[in-house]
Amino acid sequence: MSNVLDKGFVRLVDVMGSDLSVVNAARISFASQSEEFGERDEKLLNYLWSHKHTSPFRHATVQLHIKAPIFVFRQWQKHQVGCAWNEISGRYVEFDAEFYSPSLWRKQHKSNKQGSEGEIEQQTVANMVYTKALDTCLESYNELLAMGVCKEQARLALPASLYTECYWTASLQALMHFLSLREDAHSQKEIQEYARAVRMLCEKHFPKSLSLVTGL
Repeated sequence: MSNVLDKGFVRLVDVMGSDLSVVNAARISFASQSEEFGERDEKLLNYLWSHKHTSPFRHATVQLHIKAPIFVFRQWQKHQVGCAWNEISGRYVEFDAEFYSPSLWRKQHKSNKQGSEGEIEQQTVANMVYTKALDTCLESYNELLAMGVCKEQARLALPASLYTECYWTASLQALMHFLSLREDAHSQKEIQEYARAVRMLCEKHFPKSLSLVTGL
């Protein structure tokens, strides 16, 4: 398990396949296979990825248990092809009061409308404003529940910084696509940290495949 941000984590639950299973899925076209991963297989793996012959990479999968803020998951869950998601439901459970608190507040990027850079000067004031907002949201959530409001509606009062958990199962191709986008410097810093944790947990199972992936 790898801890991420202030309260999150990524845990590898299960793995199916290896670099060898990728090249053997490709070699079936010629009714052949390798017993051990060797130099010829590494060359084939490189050829497959560089020439976008990606179907063999779908024969291996990973399953991860992830705890992350909702706003991170909303970016992550854009990755749907080759993936399966199951998340804690606020319709069934009452959420714990766990919210992400940034270690520093960043400035809006001058030219990148969706990005950030540096840090603001008034860190203490920003923390006070944020803490006040969280207290109000949590108080409202608990008051609605106490009034008898159903959980599926009471959760409307909670912010996107709330931590939740999910299981994510992805093909190796989907995993590699995720890393290529979310490790990139243009991605939001918080999800970059999760992407690095995912790579660290998975690369020992797919060292050659994941070495082919770098941020855009």
